[in-house]
Amino acid sequence: MKLVRFEQSGKVSLGVEEGTAVVRLDFEPEMQKLIAKHSADPSGIRALAERARPRDRIPAAGAKMLAPIFRPGKIVCLGRNYEAHARESGAPIPDEPIIFPKASSAVIGPGEPIIHHKICKRVDHEVELAVVIGEPAWRTSKEDALKKVFGYTVVNDVSAREMQKKDIASGKPWFRSKSLDTFCPMGPRIVTADEIKDPQDLQLECRVNKEVRQRGNTRDMIFGVDRLVEFISMHMTLEPGDIISTGTPEGIAPIVPGDVVECEVEGVGILSNPVIADPF
Repeated sequence: MKLVRFEQSGKVSLGVEEGTAVVRLDFEPEMQKLIAKHSADPSGIRALAERARPRDRIPAAGAKMLAPIFRPGKIVCLGRNYEAHARESGAPIPDEPIIFPKASSAVIGPGEPIIHHKICKRVDHEVELAVVIGEPAWRTSKEDALKKVFGYTVVNDVSAREMQKKDIASGKPWFRSKSLDTFCPMGPRIVTADEIKDPQDLQLECRVNKEVRQRGNTRDMIFGVDRLVEFISMHMTLEPGDIISTGTPEGIAPIVPGDVVECEVEGVGILSNPVIADPF
């Protein structure tokens, strides 16, 4: 099942994608609440879609897709979770997951512009598989971890690279370099976990102006999704709608105003965003 958040005629709704149509679900305006209500049995959402009125079945082309979750409670990101990316960054291979937060105010949806902020010298793209938490996870074992996953989406972990390097060199957190406004494109949909046979066998690709910059597979993660849920939940409670962005493969490179960035994860979709100069 493919869940979306979209705007039509000035109204924001949740919906289920069915081919070239979207079935509107007006009963719940917040994706987090929808996930919490149906995390144990997502088929309940499908049943609601089947009972939708004919007027709530609309062409997908007539709907503006938004970030599937508007202000996630937590966005937990992974650093250096692909060996080749760690090496291209000149960093050692981690012996445990490196986690850092990304501000939820950085989230934008498909088609929305990434701002190349004036205070940034180099801004990079980072295609990532993102995990959407369903049931609350606290001290969850690796064996039970995937039961806590509601679904998957795509995140572009946009990064102010020079700022990040400066902060790392001075022993400061990575937070600001990852959290500037518009630095977390997300979408275009959430694909429920039952449709993803193996989250550790998905192709990832990032294209800039149709040129391939990054290409990898989630099998190359140092720490898989189950280990990440286990590790993060040992330190904090993961709640419905929280996001784990699982790291990026090698090939990071700068983006500049005028570029169009496409981040694709097999089975989940393509997230496309233009890059613009700072308008402020």
